[in-house]
Formats: sequence, structure tokens, C-alpha cells
Amino acid sequence: MGGTTSTTKESDVPDVPDPVLGTVPLLLIAAAAVGVLLFLIIRLKVHAFLALVLVSLLTALATRIPLGDVVSTMLDGFGSTLASVALLVGIGAMIGRLLEVTGGAQVLADTLIGRFGEQRAPLALGVASLLFGFPIFFDAGLIVMLPIIFSVARRLGGSVLLYALPAAGAFAVMHAFVPPHPGPVAAGQLLGADLGLVLVVGLVLAIPTWFLGSYLFSRWAGRRFDLPVPELLGTDESAPEDRPGFGTVIGILLLPLVLIFLNTGLTTLTKNGTIGEDNVLAQALVLVGQTPVALLITVFVAMLVLTRKRKTPAETESLVNGAIGPVAAIILITGAGGMFGGVLRASGIGQALSDSLASTGLPVIVAAFVIATIIRVAQGSATVALTTTAGLMAPTVQATSGLSQIDLALIVVAIACGATVLSHVNDSGFWLVGRFLGMDEKTTLKTWTVMETLLGGIGFVFAFVLSLVL
Repeated sequence: MGGTTSTTKESDVPDVPDPVLGTVPLLLIAAAAVGVLLFLIIRLKVHAFLALVLVSLLTALATRIPLGDVVSTMLDGFGSTLASVALLVGIGAMIGRLLEVTGGAQVLADTLIGRFGEQRAPLALGVASLLFGFPIFFDAGLIVMLPIIFSVARRLGGSVLLYALPAAGAFAVMHAFVPPHPGPVAAGQLLGADLGLVLVVGLVLAIPTWFLGSYLFSRWAGRRFDLPVPELLGTDESAPEDRPGFGTVIGILLLPLVLIFLNTGLTTLTKNGTIGEDNVLAQALVLVGQTPVALLITVFVAMLVLTRKRKTPAETESLVNGAIGPVAAIILITGAGGMFGGVLRASGIGQALSDSLASTGLPVIVAAFVIATIIRVAQGSATVALTTTAGLMAPTVQATSGLSQIDLALIVVAIACGATVLSHVNDSGFWLVGRFLGMDEKTTLKTWTVMETLLGGIGFVFAFVLSLVL
């Protein structure tokens, strides 16, 4: 959404100070910052991490963030992104390497191909990702699925994009459209929408949006961009007779899914009073269902189940340790992307632009989509765009008579669509997907950015049409 689809998980509307500069200067500075960043990376071949840090510093100075706050603003954006990404990427990479090296990914790939057929393997990967993406965040889900994606791509041949984009698009659209993910939950609460209805409407619109904007697009992109399968997570080192069973692999993949589902269900029951807030057992189960804890439990289970009788403890430690090095650069670049987005948020660019649009007289659902799009482009994070737009639109929605609960749910989806489009260099998900799939920045813009824009655009068309007929 990642992401995604940004991988930053802010669940509250951020406090953005009033901008020092006017809307036009801020817009020009934002455009110039993105242009300089692309020039440094693409033309001058400056490392993406260094370029992002430098441009973040220059943008903070240009937008007149107080000098004493410049470094803290940069570090806040960097740290808040890493707080959610580093644990998930690190642990997810370990799970992925265990599945890949022990042959578990190959077992699942062979089974998927056997059940769906070679021609429908990308569709099977996408459908599986839609299911996994219901409770799991974009980045965690994608990282766990990558070894299966790579195994299928190695076996069948062709560009890795043919297999990876349906999965990435599935996780991205579920993360943006469907509760219990933080963006749609926060937006629904701010607008007074019924979250159960938001879930149903989001799911109904997410599936055809994914099929048109991700699956069909991947078939074109796979022919247009012939990218090899990266060796990032290692290769299958096991003999066929030493590989784990299909049930074992599915169990490992479902374990975090079940734990996170348990967390979601118990949290809901606690909020509505069915379970008391002082119930220690419920609190403990909620804790183990938090995504980092669920993945931590899963990696230990995977180490025990997959390497028992196959690897010595020393070999297992070396295998897990080897998963960290290849993803270290990805973690740093993703954090730096969050830094750039944090500086743009602190500058007030998104706030200034949305304020100028709020009085244009557009229909509520259209204004919600446009404002979310501008905030998304200005600062990168899909979750921040969702929650910020919902907070800005709440007074307008409350003052608009005749809006039904279905209308409110469709407005939430429209905001999610605007928060999905045009993922670019200030979105940590842009760097996550690009680096894991071995793409340079130009190719990532032509594939991931285009796919995200298709998902947001198609989803909004569906939501807008439904708002006219329902």
C-alpha cells in the first residue's frame, strides 16, 4: 500500500501547524522538491537514501520550518515510519527466507499452480493476497507473500511483475478500502459512518477495482517490463523429499492471520462492552494479535517447524541472520521516504491546498476524493491522507442534509481512493515495492505508481456511480 498504499500507520489525524507561506509558494516548493529528488536519483545516480535525506532538509528550510525544529521534524518522520516498517520488514523477511530456503514457498507455489493451472497462477496469487490482506497490513502481507511469488515466477518464467503486481495491488486495495485497517476505520469514525457498512461497501468495491486496476494491468506490465526474479530472499536449497508439507506451509501463513483476526474481534467486543476492559485474558490475546507480535510468534514457529530435522541450530541462526542484510537498505530508504513525507506534512502543504478546495462547491463525494488526492500527493502517507481528509470533510458532511449511511460509506471509500492514487517518491510504499522487486525509480513510477492510480481512479468511479443510483 506498500504498500501498499503507504506503509506508515498513523491512526489519528496529525496536528499540522498553520503554514508560514501561502498556498502557491508551498505548491511550487513541493513540486520543486520532487523534481530535485528525481533528478538526483535518476540522472545523477545519488543513492536514494542520501537523496531523500538531503531533499527533506532543503524542503524543511524552504518552507520555513523553524531552524530549531528542522532536525526533529526530519527524525519524527523517519522514526514514525521505521516504528511500523522496520519490525515488519525485518521479521517478515526472516519468515520469507525460512519459507524459501526450506522449500515451503516452492510447495505452496506448486500447489497453487496445480489447482489453478499455469495460466491462472497470477490470479491465484492475487486472490490469496486479497484473503490475507483483510486483517494484515500492506507491507507485512506483501513481504510474507514474496517468497511464494518469487517461486511461482521462477518456475513459470516471465517478468516478476506478472506475478507480484496482482498480490501487491490486492494488499494495497484492502489496506485502503476495508476495515479493520486504520485509515478506513478512522475515516468512518470521523464521518459518523457505520463501520460494518463501510466494510461491506469497501469489500464489494475493492474486488472489481483490484481485478481491473491490478490484475489486468499486471498482464500488460508483465509484457512491457521484463524484470527477472530478484535473489533478495535467497533460493530454495532443499531437496524435494525434505520439503515441508502443504498443510504445514498453510498453517504458518495462516497463523498471523488468525492471531490478527482474534485481535480485531476481541477489540470490537471490548469496545461495545461485551467483554470487560479489565479482562486479563482478552487483553493478553489482543496483545498477541498485534501485527509485530503475531509475526514474531510466527517466525519462532516457522523456525521450529521448518528447520527441525533439516537444519542445525547454528544453521538456522545463520539462515535467519542472512535475511537481515539484503533488506537493511530497503528499511533505510523506506524510513527516509517517511522523513520526506513528514517534512511535507509539517510544512502545511496538504492543509493549505485542501482548505482552498473546501469552498469550491463540488459535490461532497467529489470534493472528498480531490482533497484526499492532493493530501496524498503532497505528503505521501495514505493513512494520513485518509484521516486528514475525513477530519476536514466532517463539518461539511454533517451540514449536508439527506446523506444516508450508504452515502457516508461511499464517501469513506472515495477518500480511500484519493489516498491511493499517485504513489511516488514521498511514499514509503513506493520504495518498499520498488526495492523488493528490483526496480529502479523510473520503472517503479511506470508500474507501481500507474497501478495505484488506476486502483484509486477506478474505485472512485464505482463509488461515485453508486452514490448517484443508491
